[in-house]
Amino acid sequence: MQTFERPRVVVSRCIDFDHCRWNGDMIRSEVVQRMKEHVEFVPVCAEAEIGLGIPREPVRLVEEHDEIRLVQHETDRDVTEMMTDFAASFLDGLGEVDGFLLKSRSPSCGTRGVKIYRSMKGGTSQGTTAGLFAQAVLTRHPDLPVEDEGRLRNRRIREHFLVRLFTLAAFRAARAHGDIHSLADFHARNKLLLMAYSQKELQTLGRVAANQEKRSVEEVTATYEAHLRTALERPPRAASRINVLFHALGYFKDRLSPEEKAFFLETVEQYRRDEVALCPNLTILRSWIVRFGIDYLADQTFFSPLPPGLMAVPPDLSQDQRDYWKDERGRQRP
Repeated sequence: MQTFERPRVVVSRCIDFDHCRWNGDMIRSEVVQRMKEHVEFVPVCAEAEIGLGIPREPVRLVEEHDEIRLVQHETDRDVTEMMTDFAASFLDGLGEVDGFLLKSRSPSCGTRGVKIYRSMKGGTSQGTTAGLFAQAVLTRHPDLPVEDEGRLRNRRIREHFLVRLFTLAAFRAARAHGDIHSLADFHARNKLLLMAYSQKELQTLGRVAANQEKRSVEEVTATYEAHLRTALERPPRAASRINVLFHALGYFKDRLSPEEKAFFLETVEQYRRDEVALCPNLTILRSWIVRFGIDYLADQTFFSPLPPGLMAVPPDLSQDQRDYWKDERGRQRP
């Protein structure tokens, strides 16, 4: 049975961990609930950590004299230096992590889309940016996955974020063995996944893992990690995934009936037209992997990059978390 390393992820504490928002609320997240079983979370509330209390007067980003400040506008309290000092101290002592999941649109933790106001008195906003704590995270870790809980409602964004987390966690585990063989094994198991993400980086990573220059393990793994993070930065295009599907099909082409091939090709075409997700194609290939006993493909993370609990489809909920398939008493509709 395939095992998965637990990614270490910093998360805003108000997302399904504690009632620590400015008004004492907590954000519910179906994705975070599912992740808790498989992820080592490091919860943090930057605003509470600098002593603003729970509940507290809300903060906002204000631009004054060409400088963006973090202020409690109702009390005229400027907490910019407190927040930047805390962010630096927290990140210095954090240790190694695989990613960040922060509160959307928060003046401290929002990764994007945080309003910048013209003055302490409020009024209209003049553009958006990242929150002050999030800015420190993005500056310190530009090549790690950093997302907010709002964007993870999108299936494609969520999948890309999770695949990066678990791939980087698996690499950390391979690196911890401290030998080239473990690195080569990691690379071999992730070849098709990396092919889908970036064929250019796949070729570079293959040369690094081969280590024909006989460099030290530390130098090789550091170089490999840098290119791995680059390879995973952008989500794979549909055309790249289809290329991997056809590559895998080559292992079975002489063993399948014409009808089986035609069925698979039609499913691929439906994916190309964005009529179905990738899953039906993967399911067909996985069934052939089992049927024909192709060990090389069975080990490829491309076919199962995430724990099964995270591959499950979240319930279809409205913005207020209502399941419209159930009646007012919570019973399934006919």
